[in-house]
Amino acid sequence: MPETAPEPELAPVVDAEEAAHPRAGEPVFDLHVGGKMQTLATVPLTGADDLSLAYTPGVAQVCEAIAADPSLSRHYTWVPNTVAVVTDGTAVLGLGDIGPAAAMPVMEGKCVLFKQFGGVDGVPICLDTTDTEEIIETVARLAPSFGGINLEDISAPRCFEIEERLKERLDIPVFHDDQHGTAVVALAALENALRLTGRSYAETRVVISGAGAAGVAIAKILLEAGIEDIAVTDRKGVVHSGRSDLTPVKRALAELTADRTGRSGSLAEALDGADVYLGVSGGTVPEEDVARMAPEAIIFAMANPTPEVHPDLAHRYARVVATGRSDFPNQINNVLAFPGIFRGAFDVGATAITEGMKLAAARALADLVGDDLSEAYVIPSPFDARVGPAVATAVAEAARAEGVARR
Repeated sequence: MPETAPEPELAPVVDAEEAAHPRAGEPVFDLHVGGKMQTLATVPLTGADDLSLAYTPGVAQVCEAIAADPSLSRHYTWVPNTVAVVTDGTAVLGLGDIGPAAAMPVMEGKCVLFKQFGGVDGVPICLDTTDTEEIIETVARLAPSFGGINLEDISAPRCFEIEERLKERLDIPVFHDDQHGTAVVALAALENALRLTGRSYAETRVVISGAGAAGVAIAKILLEAGIEDIAVTDRKGVVHSGRSDLTPVKRALAELTADRTGRSGSLAEALDGADVYLGVSGGTVPEEDVARMAPEAIIFAMANPTPEVHPDLAHRYARVVATGRSDFPNQINNVLAFPGIFRGAFDVGATAITEGMKLAAARALADLVGDDLSEAYVIPSPFDARVGPAVATAVAEAARAEGVARR
C-alpha cells in the first residue's frame, strides 16, 4: 500500500482538564482556550515524494539558490508576507504595564486581524525586557525572518527612539501602530468631519489631549495634512517651550505646535473656541470645558473603554462625535489602517513606511465614505470589504511615488 501521512488537525486538541479551565462558561475566556492562532502548512505532505520536495533533499536546492542571491527569499519563503508583532507589554490597550506574558492575547489578536483584514501573516513576539537597547538589538537580529516589524504597546517615550532607530537600521517597514495607525484613522475621520462642517484645514483649530505616542503622531500627521493651529496638552496643560519640565520629545512637539501660535495654559483654556477636540489621554473633560468649544464642534474622544467625553454629553455641543468604541457610531479603530498599510507595503516590496504612505492611507479611507457622509458616518466600518484593498492600493502607489518600492 502507498505510504500516507495522517490528516493534520486543524485546531489544537483540548483535553478534559483544559476544557474545564478556571473561567469555563465565560464566553471571552472560552474563546481564548488554546490561544487564537495556529500555523498551517500550505503544501501537501501525503507521501515520500512530497516530503523530499518540502524538506530534505529538495529544500537544499532552494537554500543554495537563496544563499547565492538573497533576493530570492522574496519568492521562496513566507518572509515577505510576514510581520513580527513585537511588544514588551508596557502599554497594553488601556491596561498599562502588564508585562509580556499578559500581553500575548493582545498580540495574538493583532495577528488575527492582520490575516483577516490584510491577508498578512503575523507572528506575536513578547519580549521579556524593557531596556531600549535590548529591544532594538533583539528586533534587529530577528528581522531577517520577517518582511516588516509592527511595534505594539511599548510605552512612551521609549517607543519613539525604538521605532526611529529600527527604521534607520533595517531595510523593511517598521511601524509603531499605537502612533501611526491611530493617526491615520483619526485624520481620515477628521477630513470627513471637516467636510461635513464646511471647515478648511487652514482655518481649523485643534486641541489634542494626550502627548504620548498617539498624541504626538496625530499632531504630526495633521501638520503634514495642512492643519497649522494645533495645541497638544498633557496633565500640566498645553505643551509649549516656556515650560521647564518637557522631555526632548515634548520639546520638539511644542516647537511644531503651540510655539507657532503662542498658545499656553490649561486644557480648558485651550478648548475655548476650539473647533476640534481629539482625546487620546483618558481622564474626563468637564462639561463646562466642552461647552467652551466653537459652534458645530468636532469631538473625537478615543480613550477606551471610557471616552474622555461621553457621546451623550458630546452631542450637546458637537456636530460630529467619534470614539474608540464599537457600540457608538464613528469608531476610530486602528484595524482600518494597519492591515492595508502592510498589505500595500508588502505588495511592492517597500523598504519603509513613509509619511506620504500614511497620508495616502488616510485619504483612501476618507474617500470610501463618499456621498454617504453624515454625522453618524465619517469613517467606514472595519467590516467594509473595500477598506483593506483601498488602503493597500493607495499605500502601494505612494510607495512607488516616494521611491521606497522594490517592485
